[in-house]
Amino acid sequence: MRVLIVSWEYPPVVVGGLGRHVHHLAVELARAGHDVVVLSRQPGGSDGLSHPGSDRACEGVRVIAASEDPPHFVFGEDMMAWVLAMGHSLIRAGLKLGDSKNLGAKGPWIPDVVHAHDWLVAHPAIALAEHFDVPLVSTFHATEAGRHSGWVSGRVNKQVHSVEWWLAAESDALITCSVSMHDEVNRLFGPELSEIHTIHNGIDIDAWPFAARTPTNSGPELLFAGRLEYEKGLQDAIAALARVRRTHPGTTLTVAGDGTQLAWLQDVARKHRVSRAVRFVGSVDRVGLTTLLHRCDAIVLPSRYEPFGIVALEAAATGAPLVTSTAGGLGEAVTDGVTGMSFAPGDVTGLTAAIRGTLSDPDATQNRAIAARHRVAEGFAWNQVAQRTAGVYLGAKRRIRRPLGRPNIVERPLPERDPAKPVDITLP
Repeated sequence: MRVLIVSWEYPPVVVGGLGRHVHHLAVELARAGHDVVVLSRQPGGSDGLSHPGSDRACEGVRVIAASEDPPHFVFGEDMMAWVLAMGHSLIRAGLKLGDSKNLGAKGPWIPDVVHAHDWLVAHPAIALAEHFDVPLVSTFHATEAGRHSGWVSGRVNKQVHSVEWWLAAESDALITCSVSMHDEVNRLFGPELSEIHTIHNGIDIDAWPFAARTPTNSGPELLFAGRLEYEKGLQDAIAALARVRRTHPGTTLTVAGDGTQLAWLQDVARKHRVSRAVRFVGSVDRVGLTTLLHRCDAIVLPSRYEPFGIVALEAAATGAPLVTSTAGGLGEAVTDGVTGMSFAPGDVTGLTAAIRGTLSDPDATQNRAIAARHRVAEGFAWNQVAQRTAGVYLGAKRRIRRPLGRPNIVERPLPERDPAKPVDITLP
């Protein structure tokens, strides 16, 4: 198949986990024999002179990176205007795919399917699928309501939510990375949606070498890796650390990552009188994170909202013992007492007990870490993710389009789904 993937991040422009996901998926689809074009962008804050648009082949994938237009928009200050401007540049670059006059010897390239990743590329993905008259498949990696505990009462929250709703309504098939995200998308944007498929994220296990833990003379070291945002729950880990240190003196917490809540989280550490035991090291690359994972006695992922949590797979691959909340995809990636220790989101008492149980029984902890490594190796390979995604492409049919009215935006959190109702999923 000819697959056009539209994503606002793709190496070397990577903002977070979405960019890594799209990269691995595109490369594996190409290895499987599909003709893959990724339509993405040049770095934010650049322009056509400093970073002109490019069209290159990399790892079997054709990558088209559109340059930013001259108008001055800053993502953090003018988010919706910036997103719309980016969409315009992606549309123009995408339209040239089918125009032989602009591509010389390459000739026209018409996709069989357009695959959008998240709301930021809704406008170009919908426009290009309509222009080429092919099915639109959309992957929802998270939702605005989910990131804000179900609330979309702010002006920008409503705008983002409405674009997500539009993308879901226009899609001929949808993909989510966990069963919880499947439920979330259905509750927020349903019920008249195309089929929703659940395909877990993958991992390149060879990039995360395994190492068994060895006892040290220093105090236990816990690790947090992720964005410093409220929904990631680091504040709960800091609160738990104060309690853990009463039974396990000298325990420390290393924090790898950055975000908007750094100053607040430092205040939380001071409030709980553990400032000297919490070390903020900022963002780290894969090599640096691997070193931290090999050194820690456990990685603590206390998310209050987590569509999937790919860092849990990366940690499991390295053999780092897992202590995770059951939020979203983490509850599906980690089996309590088998591949890690789990607790309810926001439950500091449960988190404290999970950490203490991990530190107090090294043999059982090591067995769980080995089991987690085996599960990751067997069920989360990227070639399996690509195979399942290609199956969604093949099954997607372009529906008859009808005019859509504006969405009815519910500002209050929606109730959870009835767990007795069946869910169509594609699991590893």
